[in-house]
Amino acid sequence: MHLFRLPATPAYKELETLARDRILILDGAMGTMIQTLGLSEADFTAGCGCRHHSDHPQQGNNDLLVLSQPKAIEDIHFAFAMSGADILETNTFSGTTIAQADYGMEDAVHDLNVAGVQVARAAGDRATAIDGRRRFVAGAVGPTNRTASLSPDVNDPGFRAVSFDDLRIAYGQQIRALIAGGADLILIETIFDTLNAKAAIFAAFEAFAEHGQRLPLMISGTITDASGRTLSGQTPTAFWHSVAHARPFTVGLNCALGAAAMRPHLAELAGVAPAMTCAYPNAGLPNAFGEYDETPDQTASQIEAFARDGLVNVTGGCCGTTPEHIAAIAEVVAPFKPRKVPA
Repeated sequence: MHLFRLPATPAYKELETLARDRILILDGAMGTMIQTLGLSEADFTAGCGCRHHSDHPQQGNNDLLVLSQPKAIEDIHFAFAMSGADILETNTFSGTTIAQADYGMEDAVHDLNVAGVQVARAAGDRATAIDGRRRFVAGAVGPTNRTASLSPDVNDPGFRAVSFDDLRIAYGQQIRALIAGGADLILIETIFDTLNAKAAIFAAFEAFAEHGQRLPLMISGTITDASGRTLSGQTPTAFWHSVAHARPFTVGLNCALGAAAMRPHLAELAGVAPAMTCAYPNAGLPNAFGEYDETPDQTASQIEAFARDGLVNVTGGCCGTTPEHIAAIAEVVAPFKPRKVPA
């Protein structure tokens, strides 16, 4: 069966209906929220209860916390849900064998992704029990720590540290586990190399075909500097044309930039993409200590302009954004209609 003839999941239809009515809210930063917990090596590993073992240090392996500290991760998800988030991203940004190789935890990938969905779902259900609002769980698929388009060796420009098939296989394993865990949609995010993203899209198509249903696919690139291009050299327009074949539920931008610096690139993307757009910027740029100083009101006021000018259908926050940031964003965009998707 052709992919686009596969039946859409019920969640897909629910999301489309909601998105026609209002701007949807994505959650904020998981990584910087985890940093505030001040967890030790023992916290990352103790009580994990998993069958996986590694002689590598695990501190900093945030994905592992869905097994070792599920309550802490659930509480972060819950705080974002109660701040107004409609969509909760799983704590699985590094949930591929390629990324987990840094920690010797490749064998844990399936369990990490299944648990990542379950923890986010538990938080969403807690919030729904309080206010009656449906929360959706997005299976977060990060870019990995390798690039298929560029050589990591300046002396050997033809060398590649990873192949398209390596990425397709790794992404496929992750996406199948996210679906098995019960994810409502798949979010391919922080894309710095569109070839990596195309491998993830291909893997998602394969997983959807096996599943027999089509999940909503969110695709989010990242503009790395003032050049207005991704790391692999694409403008927002070129990025869109490279991923348009996926017919994504949303296409957009996240990370690297604050809202002010992201705006022209988002406007360019919104001007060419006949799909819903999503933007979740950082809370400004990091300071000398790697921390984010932009207050919730400052971030929200900039995103309010995105909504007022008809640039977004979904919005939220990336690095440095807290539940307070998401609450402020949800409040300021509420009066505005979502962007009208061009034919």
